Amino acid sequence: MSTWMLVEDEMDIRNVVKVMFQVWGHKVLEFSNGRDAVAFIDSVDNGTFGGDLPEFLLSDIRMPGPNGNEIAQRMRKSEKLGKIPIILMTAFQLSEGQQDEMRTNDGVNRIIFKPLPDFDRFHKIITEVLEKKYEPPQPSS
Repeated sequence: MSTWMLVEDEMDIRNVVKVMFQVWGHKVLEFSNGRDAVAFIDSVDNGTFGGDLPEFLLSDIRMPGPNGNEIAQRMRKSEKLGKIPIILMTAFQLSEGQQDEMRTNDGVNRIIFKPLPDFDRFHKIITEVLEKKYEPPQPSS
């Protein structure tokens, strides 16, 4: 059973997604704000966290504390967590340019929009992202 990390400040959304993750057979490490999520990443990096490490991160973008793309940036700098797949979710419209920037600068694999897709489609999106190994963007020459 793998562990998935969930960062979402809206309790109802966090609870629904948590149940989906559990139905799909995963343990859930959940955080209600960016500050606690970054503190967790720091605890992994400094060796004080002793539990199972997450193999995937789903995070809201806009929330208290560091936002989702800042959490993604911090995750990508982690020696132990830097290569896990990251999906960000938002209820706000983002231009293609903003999405490209998050993928390139913040290491985000995919961005999805709320309301979230139905159960099966949501699972398919996550599975597709998990099947691709994260490769950091190559600097243009």
